Formats: sequence, structure tokens, C-alpha cells
Amino acid sequence: MGVRNQTQVVEFVFLGFSSIPNSHLYLFLPFLAVYLVTVLGNLMIFTLIQLDSSLQTPMYYFLSHLSCLDICTSSVTVPKILVNFLYQRQTITYNQCMAQMFFLMTFTGTECALLAVMAYDRYAAICKPLHYSHLMNSKVCAISAFATWLWGLLNAALHTALSSKLRFCGVNQIHHIFCDIPPLMKISCNDVHINQLVTHIASLFVGVAPFLFTILSYVFILRSILKIHSTTGKQKAFSTCASHLTVVIVYFGNALINYNRPSAGYSLETDTLVSTMFCIIPPMLNPLIYSLRNKEVKGALKKVLESQRKDYILSRKQ
Repeated sequence: MGVRNQTQVVEFVFLGFSSIPNSHLYLFLPFLAVYLVTVLGNLMIFTLIQLDSSLQTPMYYFLSHLSCLDICTSSVTVPKILVNFLYQRQTITYNQCMAQMFFLMTFTGTECALLAVMAYDRYAAICKPLHYSHLMNSKVCAISAFATWLWGLLNAALHTALSSKLRFCGVNQIHHIFCDIPPLMKISCNDVHINQLVTHIASLFVGVAPFLFTILSYVFILRSILKIHSTTGKQKAFSTCASHLTVVIVYFGNALINYNRPSAGYSLETDTLVSTMFCIIPPMLNPLIYSLRNKEVKGALKKVLESQRKDYILSRKQ
């Protein structure tokens, strides 16, 4: 057995930004700005939901979980990218890579399930309004939220356990900007058929099933909305779903492009763009979508700002 086959890597090198000369000079500030917008925007949504009693409903309860997930998802990848830009060294240790992949898969898997639960919540509100308080009581909401996190955690644990068995035989260059299953399997030197099979099967349950469930929920929602006779009633019913539907399209659209890659793979430049879109765009857009399109969120924000302004004026007078 040669030296190549005996050497297990302790560090990986990301090649995602290698095609961009002096990438650390041009990309650090944009990535930092996007990360700050993501964290502050989602933190604002989460805080508003906790402070405003009018937002203590199942829809906003799940939205608070979505905001937490978006902060976590972005924090798994972007800070490491920023650190690498600062040190001008696109590397990550083996243990850090496994940890990054585990948490990334936990949060993305949980978000898929959570979006499906949120779709069911909208279905219950519009199609079963008389039974809504029973279908989505506080106990059901808590169990549903816990189940989505457990779903993502178990999925990530399975894939991370399988990925930890991969051997790389000295090859440590990843054509990506963060650690994920497909690029790791691509550079592995041992048999990955089991990993590929498990990945395909898991994707059906973790990605495809929640997506189809969400689509089915909106089919029933649309059918119910079309039965409403008044235009005002239709607009009001649709407005309660518009933000969630937009988030679903953005999230699953980016996930489809990122994970449903052609057999030949993307070019390095395209792969970098797709990966960047997946890890930073949905978490950044979600709070913007909910704050710009949702009157209740805008109303809660206005009340908080007005309260802060009054407190500031009173403190100046004393």
C-alpha cells in the first residue's frame, strides 16, 4: 500500500474562491454585511414575536423557530468564510469540517420540516377555521416544533456518522466553500455507494417529502380561497400565506439548485455561486419577506419603536 493510501488528512482546503484573485479584498465586506443583516433581521423578528402579545399565535411561534434556524444556518458557514478571508487561508480542520457539516445538515433538515409544518398551519387556518384552535393548540405547536428539530438532528447524525468513515488518502482539496456531503464523497478514496444510497433515500424523506407536503397543503388552500365569494375575503386569506409561500419558493428553489447537481457537476465558478446563494440568501431574505409583506409584523415593529421613542423622551426630561 502506497503512502497516498496510508495518509488520512487532518485539514481540508476550500477551492471555491480560488478562481477569484484577491477574493479576500473584494468579498470580506459583502459577506460581513450580509451576515449582519441576516443576524439582526432574524433577531428583530424573534424579539418582536416575544414582546408583542398580538404575535403570540401558532404562525408566529413557528416563525420564531424559523428565525432561530436562519441565524444558526448562516452562523455555521459565514463566520468561517470571514475568518478565512482575514487570514487569507481557505482551510478547515477535519474535526471542524465534520462539525460544520453536522450542524449545517441539522439546521437545513429542520428548516425543511418546519416549512412543511408552517404550511399545515396555514392549511388549518384557512381550510379548517372552526377547528383551528384545536388543531394548532399550544401543545401541538410545541410537539411539532420539537419534532422538526429532532428530525433534522437525526438526519444529520446519520450522515455525519457515515461521512466520518470516509477516507481521503491525502487528497484534501474541496471544490466548495463549506463542508458538505457531495464534495466530501467526491474526493474520498474508498467506496461511497452506501453513502450515496443513504443520501438519496434521506433526501426523499428530508427534502422531497416536506416539499410535496407543502405543495399539497397549498393546493387545498388555493381551492378553499377560490371558494370565497368576496374579493376582500380572498385577498385577506391569500395575504396570510403570501410570506410563507415566498419563503418556501426561495428556500426550496435554492436547495434544488444546490443539491440537484448535473452528473458532470458545475464548473468551480458556478459551484461557488450556487453554494453562496444557498448558504446566505434564504436566511437573509426571510426576515425581509416577513417584515415587508406582513402588516402585523410591521405594526409590532412600529409599536416597539414608538415605545422606545417615548421612553427616550421621558428619560431626557428627567
